[in-house]
Amino acid sequence: ITCNSFPCGLLAGSVFGAVIAILGGILIPVGDMIIERTVKKEAVIEPGTTAYDNWAASEIAIYRQFWFFDVKNPQQVVQEGAFPEVQEKGPYTYKTRYLPKANVTFNPNNTASFVLPLGAIFEPSMSVGPEEDTVTSLNLAVAGAYSLLPPASHILLDMVINSTNSSLFQHRTVKELLWGYHDPILKDTIGLFSPYNGTTDGPYNVFTGKDDISKLLCGAKDEPELTSYLFVFRSVSASYEKTMNLKGIEVYRYSLLPSTLASPVDNPDNKCFCRNYETTKNCTLAGALDISSCSDGRPIFISLPHFLQGSEYLREVVLGLHPDEEHHKTFLDVEPITGFTLNFAKRIQVNMMYGPAKDITVLNKVKDHTLLPLAWMNETATLDDKTADMFKRELLSRIDMLEIVQQVLLIAGVIIFCVCLIAFFCVRRKSKANLG
Repeated sequence: ITCNSFPCGLLAGSVFGAVIAILGGILIPVGDMIIERTVKKEAVIEPGTTAYDNWAASEIAIYRQFWFFDVKNPQQVVQEGAFPEVQEKGPYTYKTRYLPKANVTFNPNNTASFVLPLGAIFEPSMSVGPEEDTVTSLNLAVAGAYSLLPPASHILLDMVINSTNSSLFQHRTVKELLWGYHDPILKDTIGLFSPYNGTTDGPYNVFTGKDDISKLLCGAKDEPELTSYLFVFRSVSASYEKTMNLKGIEVYRYSLLPSTLASPVDNPDNKCFCRNYETTKNCTLAGALDISSCSDGRPIFISLPHFLQGSEYLREVVLGLHPDEEHHKTFLDVEPITGFTLNFAKRIQVNMMYGPAKDITVLNKVKDHTLLPLAWMNETATLDDKTADMFKRELLSRIDMLEIVQQVLLIAGVIIFCVCLIAFFCVRRKSKANLG
């Protein structure tokens, strides 16, 4: 058998197939390295990268939806000590985070500092009614003053409440409750988010990911605002829930761990959020965190909407609450290759505590401390079709093409190698049989 014979050609074909298969196999780790290098380069927060353009001034619209808890029996609560009965009213939707980050500064330690200009634009088409809709809600000044002032001052406070024709509850518009109104007791402007428009949030200081991509956008200082993008004043952890498809892109959904709002008895990390043993049933209540130390001493608590994952007691003393995992949980959807968050819903409920006070007329019939929901917020954003198409075209399609090339080379090489080698042995056996 000479080198120019058919069997020799088959043997050469099997070698060629083996080379192609090996090349396909080599491309797998090499391709992964190329993908990882490209992703890291584009994910770093620095001018010129895809991540920076989206981070500095995101084109994805972020909305805040508000639902208010309208108290249906305010007179019975004040005059008879009845449990408050509430009815959810909303959503009232505002476009937020539409202003680009300001005062962006890149620091030598691979961090970036910035502030977030705040603004809110009402979106009537995404709301159940106008901002002028009225809600019966807890009187923030009465509940706050009762909590801040010592019992010896309650008689004086009662006189002020009566002289201003105030009560435990008040009728206010959605706009007033959110962005502020002039309170007759405090002689000042107060509101759930007052002041807001025209102010800034921050400063923030986050890692750019240049030296370590795993630290991308993590807080660079031990400040509550920097360690959390889900809760104000509280760092949180999320756990993997499931894999989902978002506009043709595979994403991993992460949700808050149940331990986030667990009672200090079950989660010692929450012990600093239990400041009053009486109002928290010896720190056994779950589902609400006391942030009064971050709100000038006012009895403000944060929770998930409708006290989701909270103690049953919280829903026994406030009637009309119906927690639902699907509509009230906080989650974020992360694209696993880049680590970009493509969809999220941050849901927080603001609550205020009030309790019995014998020297305050509007509180002397109250039987126990009550944590009353004021409103809950859903801050949400999702990938739009234009950005999703760009993401798939610029990154995912290239990754898919590389994987296809890898697989074609590997499979084709193995097939050529096997076919040629089998054919070679068959021809060789036939040739030996003919010679015999």
